[in-house]
Amino acid sequence: MRHTISLMVENKFGVLSRISGLFSGRGYNIESLSVGETTDPNYSQMTIVTSGDDRIIEQITKQLNKLVDVIKVTDMTEFEHVEREMILIKVAPIQQKRTEVLELAGIFRGRVVDSSESTYTVEITGDEKKIEAFISLMRPMGIKELVRTGKVSIMREGLKKK
Repeated sequence: MRHTISLMVENKFGVLSRISGLFSGRGYNIESLSVGETTDPNYSQMTIVTSGDDRIIEQITKQLNKLVDVIKVTDMTEFEHVEREMILIKVAPIQQKRTEVLELAGIFRGRVVDSSESTYTVEITGDEKKIEAFISLMRPMGIKELVRTGKVSIMREGLKKK
């Protein structure tokens, strides 16, 4: 099962390396990783998506909690939370499909961030299902390039367990 793990860490040299080393050293895969400074520049928030059964996830969270630079570890999967990610997708539709790409981007509340004579680059933000749905619709249009962020996640107010 996929889990989204949120970490509050000290914002200093080597922290990311130690955390990724913990995963690779134990043979666990990081499916996505997103890191950014918080309102306090001394701390960063990390969102890691990984897979495993309850025993593996428990082992990962215990090991993460042992790292000196880790302030807090939360398995967001256990709580009501909001997740988002972003993609930039460059498509090269044939002339007859260019309007359709623009219409679909609008339906998905995306926006064209770059265009050329033969391509559009569209930015879409949303949950994983929305991102995957847009990618599926763009495949027949001719995807030239695609990049996506890792998930970012924040708890809903009240810390309610699922």
